[in-house]
Order: sequence, then C-alpha cells, then structure tokens
Amino acid sequence: MPQTVDERVLIQRCLTHDVGAWNDFVDRFSGLIYRVIHFTAHLRSVDLAPDDVEDIAAEIMLKIVANNYALLRQFQGRSSLSTYLAVIARRICVHELVKRVQIQQRQIATANGGAKDSLNRAGDASLETLDEVQNLLGRLPKKVREAVRLFYLEGRSYEEISARLNIPVNSIGPMLARAKGFLRQRMQQRFQAPPAPKKAKK
Repeated sequence: MPQTVDERVLIQRCLTHDVGAWNDFVDRFSGLIYRVIHFTAHLRSVDLAPDDVEDIAAEIMLKIVANNYALLRQFQGRSSLSTYLAVIARRICVHELVKRVQIQQRQIATANGGAKDSLNRAGDASLETLDEVQNLLGRLPKKVREAVRLFYLEGRSYEEISARLNIPVNSIGPMLARAKGFLRQRMQQRFQAPPAPKKAKK
C-alpha cells in the first residue's frame, strides 16, 4: 500500500517543525512501535521488563528525529508510512536486543570466567533476525501472512483487518497467536546452538 495523503501531510509538518506535528506523529504511530517491540522480543524469546520496552521505544523515536528527521526525509512513499516505520523499528529493536543479550552474556561470562563463543553466536544470530523473519513470513498462508503484516507492520485494528481480508473479527486473535507460535518455533530451531560433535570411538 503506497503512502497516503494524510501521511504525506504529517511528514511535511514534521519536516517543517509545525507546532504539534511531533505530538501528532507520536499519537499516531507509538502503538505500532510498541507492537513491533513486543513482536520482535517474542520471536527472539527475550523477556523485556516495562522499563526496557520504554527505553527501546524512546531509542526508536530518537532515531526518527535524529539529524532533522533524516529517516523521514529518506522515505520515498513506495509503501505506507506504517510499513516503513515498522521496518525501522524492528531493525533498531533487534540491535537493542543484541546489546541487552550481550550485556547479560558478559555478566554470565565474567561470573563463569569465559563463554566468548556463546556471546558471539548470540550476537550474530540476532543480527540475522530481520532477514529470517521475512523468509519465515513468506511461508505462512496468504491470509495469515497478510493479517500479521496489517497488525504488526501497519498497526491496523482487528476490525480493519476483518474488513480488508473478509474474515470474522473473532478469528483474528487466534490466527495471530498461531502465526507468532509458528515464527517463534522456527526462529528457535534456526538459531539454537548446534549439538556438540560426538567423540570418535577408539
């Protein structure tokens, strides 16, 4: 879905520092950003405290306004603004999760006196998350994939998804839950540490 007129106007208001523009931007897209954070953390099996979620959301917002809204200036309108922001939010979220995992791993490594290989594997795997999620989404049934995209990447309500896909509203929650379960399971299988090689018998 391409950029809408409302989105174009909102971006222009932000770029010209119109009074109240940023507040309107936050009101419109903060829910989407929080959903992306929770969705990404769920796929990586990372439990985030409320303070961590707030910190990551704040980091995403800071990146959006950095360098006089450079990220908004780069938006070319080929997709909806929601989709564009969701991609940005997911990328930043992955890097923030990597940092948190690395801090935890360092603390464990310090306590145990090592485990650098485990730390490196965790960081590398997390950095591959974006491409892997895109590949896995492509393996979902078309309507399920579209429901995931509309809810998590465009911030659409259940009612909007129901109307768009012509499916009952009460089927959307279970559909999204099954999709999350599928994606999380595949991510865990993809990034779990390989089994230790068996020693050759003498």
